[in-house]
Amino acid sequence: MNTMMDIHEILKYLPHRYPLILVDRVIHFEPNQRILALKNVSINEPYFVGHFPHHPVMPGVLIVEALAQAAALLTLKSLKAENDKNQVYYFVGIDGVRFKKPVMAGDQLMLTVEIARQIKGVWKFQAHADVDGQRVTDAELMCTARAID
Repeated sequence: MNTMMDIHEILKYLPHRYPLILVDRVIHFEPNQRILALKNVSINEPYFVGHFPHHPVMPGVLIVEALAQAAALLTLKSLKAENDKNQVYYFVGIDGVRFKKPVMAGDQLMLTVEIARQIKGVWKFQAHADVDGQRVTDAELMCTARAID
């Protein structure tokens, strides 16, 4: 079983597009369990123009968003539910977020997300991001799919 996903397959599951697609590749995928994905942090990212021009740091909220996109990929691929234009996969909670080290232009952000539990369509995840084997962010995420009205 091929556990990797390239950007073309990722785009089949996520509705996000440039400049907000924050997962470049899936390295490993275990259905209903775990995903390991990566985001290449390039100086060409539009947020670096203002955050901060003299010291380019990836905004923490975007690190959490990258983790959420990895969580969405884990859920949607596990369910074999490609992008459905009639629903959106939303955050419903973020707990215990800790930023331990800045993520800089040129870093490769490794995103690890594991399913903690799923109850009544709400998925809870344990997630963390690492750069060069060092933890940069920890978070507990909760997400669900909702129909678009």
